[in-house]
Amino acid sequence: MIKEISSDWFETKVRYNKEVDGDYKKVTEIYTVDAFSFTESETRIIDEMSKYISGEYSVVDIKKAPYKDILFNDDDQASFWYKVKVGFITVDEKTEKEKIQNVVYLVQAENLRQAVRLIDENFTGLSSDYVITEVKETKVMDVIVHGESK
Repeated sequence: MIKEISSDWFETKVRYNKEVDGDYKKVTEIYTVDAFSFTESETRIIDEMSKYISGEYSVVDIKKAPYKDILFNDDDQASFWYKVKVGFITVDEKTEKEKIQNVVYLVQAENLRQAVRLIDENFTGLSSDYVITEVKETKVMDVIVHGESK
């Protein structure tokens, strides 16, 4: 089962000391945050990370994410996030030429094949044709949705 959410998304990078194999290592992780503004995105990531990180951490970067929608997967094995670019094919009525409008989705999946399958399942029965032009694993650790907590 997948759940699609449309919103304004921000990619937020957080730097902190993480315990790895009994030793602490400085890491930077990317989280995608549902927010109305850069300020809200920073506030939301700080609130969320303070639940899981003891010690110092900092928000080192926030940028507008390119995703139109995010497809969530309730499969426990779906722990990766894939950036999937989908080209929707339309025909210009005046020139009768095909045009492709690219849209980027963030898809939660177990692997690349599952990400493609989820896109196909999501667009089954669509009135226009589409083509998947790019599938790329991201470094997104998690997605933080307004009104939901981990």
